[in-house]
Amino acid sequence: MTADNSLHNGGLRTVVVPAAGLGTRFLPATKTVPKELLPVVDTPGIELIAREAAQAGASRMAVVTAPRKQGIMAYFDRDELLESTLESRGKTAQLEKVQAVNTLVDAVAVNQDRPLGLGHAVGCAESALDDDEDCFAVLLPDDLVLPFGVLNEMLEVRRRFGGTVLCGFEVPEDEVSNYGVFDLEETDDSAGSQVRKVRGMVEKPDAEDAPSTVVAAGRYLLDRTIFDALRRIEPGKGGELQLTDAIELLIEEGHPVHVFIHQGGRHDLGNPGGYIRACVDFALNDDTYGPSLRQWLGNRLSADAVSHAEVPAE
Repeated sequence: MTADNSLHNGGLRTVVVPAAGLGTRFLPATKTVPKELLPVVDTPGIELIAREAAQAGASRMAVVTAPRKQGIMAYFDRDELLESTLESRGKTAQLEKVQAVNTLVDAVAVNQDRPLGLGHAVGCAESALDDDEDCFAVLLPDDLVLPFGVLNEMLEVRRRFGGTVLCGFEVPEDEVSNYGVFDLEETDDSAGSQVRKVRGMVEKPDAEDAPSTVVAAGRYLLDRTIFDALRRIEPGKGGELQLTDAIELLIEEGHPVHVFIHQGGRHDLGNPGGYIRACVDFALNDDTYGPSLRQWLGNRLSADAVSHAEVPAE
């Protein structure tokens, strides 16, 4: 493969997608079907991640997966019989949807025998990068960050400050205990209100102990030095290597780490509640399904309100 010199100007070539987990929050569906293949309306989550990667200019998606989850990689293989059948039947729209994934990114498999933490998964992907890649992105497939484009913003932050760039969201103070929370300081005034320097992170603090209300999202733009840091940290509970521990080590050693505070939305595809909301959100914005779904939801919610109003107070 020809080297892409745009990387050294802040471009992006490879995204890493950790997908070796057991999907326990979505059992029993994920006993046989990888959660990454569950469709948001009619598009599997893993394809939405591939679209986001391609939109940011990446050409390679390194999927960290396990032997029992090979169906994820099969999704990126061409199905010539299916395509020829759709073509012969004149089903052009369906054919275009099936073929769309083939041209997004080059999906390559990285094997992780056991899920030993996000840091371990990222470390497994080192061999998938070209020798001259200075940085790469990590996209957590459970975390759908909307609208697409936050990686482009993060790349711009890296062009200005170098180092590592993370994605964050503002949340209400009473919700910080559900997340990893950033300890932040201001950058120079020209950086903009959405960029802060990261001093550290606190995992799921009590509200009164939280250093800020900016929490981590599943998007990372990592300098290649992260691999050396991952080799130097100690495993934690369950023998897992945590990516945040490696980032903390880099901060201690003076490596610049910044957060871009995204002002869009997000959905957690890894649990049924978040997945349902994502499906409704995407369907409402779909030209085919949106109008009828909006009408049905209005009728359903109205009927629900009436039924509750008819229940006599105790």
